[in-house]
Amino acid sequence: MSATKTVGGQAVIEGVMMRSKDKLAIAVRRPDGEIVVELRPWFSMTPEFMKKPFLRGFPIFIETMVNGVKALNYSATQALDEDDGELTTFHLALTMVVALGAALGLFVVLPHFFSVAMKWWGYSGGVDALSFHIWDGFFKIAMFLGYIVAISFVPDIKRVFQYHGAEHKVIWAYEAGGELTTCKIKEFSRLHPRCGTAFLLFVLVVSILLFTIIVPLLLSIWSPQTFIYKHLYIVGIKLLLMAPVSAIAYEMIKASAKHSDSTLCRAMCLPGLGMQLLTTHEPDEDQIEVALAALNKATEED
Repeated sequence: MSATKTVGGQAVIEGVMMRSKDKLAIAVRRPDGEIVVELRPWFSMTPEFMKKPFLRGFPIFIETMVNGVKALNYSATQALDEDDGELTTFHLALTMVVALGAALGLFVVLPHFFSVAMKWWGYSGGVDALSFHIWDGFFKIAMFLGYIVAISFVPDIKRVFQYHGAEHKVIWAYEAGGELTTCKIKEFSRLHPRCGTAFLLFVLVVSILLFTIIVPLLLSIWSPQTFIYKHLYIVGIKLLLMAPVSAIAYEMIKASAKHSDSTLCRAMCLPGLGMQLLTTHEPDEDQIEVALAALNKATEED
């Protein structure tokens, strides 16, 4: 029988985190070869009224980041055999702010000002022109792809990408009701439509479409006359719109995974699956064993 519910996961340093309902399990292979597994409650910050479609996307994204950063920190202490302890609440909040700031700066602010440069060079219209937003979208996608390719050359990241593949294979086997042995799990695909990589790609695409429509509309209502204030105003709008953008992207990835038999949903999944060719690598059996240990711990009460 197929599994009646789904699980989620994330690759960490020399390990995998798996989530089932309101708990998560982190499995890490220590330097001596031992697999350590820790079960924790899933930190949630989403009130009940925010769990409705098109409201849940942004708070779920934030709580996923919080749990992900904490899992990464735990895995680092285990994989590197360090006794420094995990992040305090202050350091966790600081890490989140820095990570979000870097992501927004790299994929929202910089592409905007690169597009401004294209206008100066005569290759684009003003910020209310379609050509400006085409350049903005091009730079977003190019920087995202460039970032993924660049980090893939880092040896430690290659290992994380292998664990990412192991996580997907184990989830596929579990959700298919398959035999949960490393040999059988290895036969499954390392690509999965509910992957966070696919979510980020949906975020980029939705932001491009939404900014192309909303920014010119808001500028027609009111537009600062000073150049710098005008573009700071637009960048501010784009940053504020990231909450509804992530909410729409979340519903898109949920729908595309839920209705995977639909031709439209399969087409929606293809770019994300293609991106996973970069962010996942084929794992070895030892890595699959770690991912399976995390899954077994997360679902043992289920």
